[in-house]
Amino acid sequence: MAIEGPLREFSIHDVFQLLDLSRKTGMLRVTSELRDDEGHVYFDGGKVVHASVRSKPDSIEEALVEAGKITTAELQHARKMVADHGNGVNLSQIFVQAGVVSERDLERLLKQRLESIVFELMSWREGFFSFEERQLDDVPPDSRVLVATESLLMEGARRIDEWSRIADKVPNLTVIPMLAAVPDDHESQLDLLPHEWEVLTMIDGTRDLRAIADALGRPEFEVAKVAYGLATTGVIEIKQPRRLSASIAPDEPVVHPSLGMARTLAKAGRAADAVAELEQAVEREPMNAELWMELGYLALKGADFETARSALGRFLKLAPSHPDAAQVRSSLEAVTKLVSTLTARDSG
Repeated sequence: MAIEGPLREFSIHDVFQLLDLSRKTGMLRVTSELRDDEGHVYFDGGKVVHASVRSKPDSIEEALVEAGKITTAELQHARKMVADHGNGVNLSQIFVQAGVVSERDLERLLKQRLESIVFELMSWREGFFSFEERQLDDVPPDSRVLVATESLLMEGARRIDEWSRIADKVPNLTVIPMLAAVPDDHESQLDLLPHEWEVLTMIDGTRDLRAIADALGRPEFEVAKVAYGLATTGVIEIKQPRRLSASIAPDEPVVHPSLGMARTLAKAGRAADAVAELEQAVEREPMNAELWMELGYLALKGADFETARSALGRFLKLAPSHPDAAQVRSSLEAVTKLVSTLTARDSG
């Protein structure tokens, strides 16, 4: 039986759990048109042993350069040595023999790289997956590391929870960070870690967080956390992208495309289509609190109380300090009371 389908119906988390429980051996392929990217995860008896994504360095040697363990010049020199006197020697072992890195460094780096790729794939909400059951002959032994799938799933769930905590300032990866205006009497010295400086130097007011992560070759989740920290301390401001058309005046507020479409459908009397539009939107942007609030109220108008309760509750979890939070909280209490009353009458 083929294991494949769209991510909006079956999340990567669920796919991993299925492959773990069934002890599958083979390759999971995940594609995303939105990101123009593709990832591969290799399983051996249900455990993950290797992962790669097209937009990130694939070889262990390039990963060593990215991690600062070796320089580009050292990599080029080692490649020349292999070309001249190869005899089956791989590059990573040359660095181990030269004392540049240890076997433990290599194993740790392989595990970190695998986890980083897997967690990035777990954040994809659109795209397609397919699993091919086969032998792993195309994965070199020196590129493998055995990682329990259960531990990846637990850490993935923790990261999703962490996303919900930063969503009030960083709702998704399409937001654009901008340097905040600094008052004349403000302390100008910043005490940042190297990886925070890296992100800060990439902020130009035009690139969104996904573009910054791609440019740095760093996990999107890590860049989002850095942006959250910088925004919280007032170093940067987070702006939603403004997609202006010729018919929109510069000072006119820009409405999210899905919100605009849902409202248009609702006004046309197509409430079910409006709800469906927003349900697809929150699949793509699960951290966008505005979408959840709109979904909650549209569902409420259509007497879909369970969807309304779930959506409004999600909004409050994502944006507890939102200006509309008090109103949403009152609405949620009211619909919960109504559902409770109706349930009591039905049971009576």
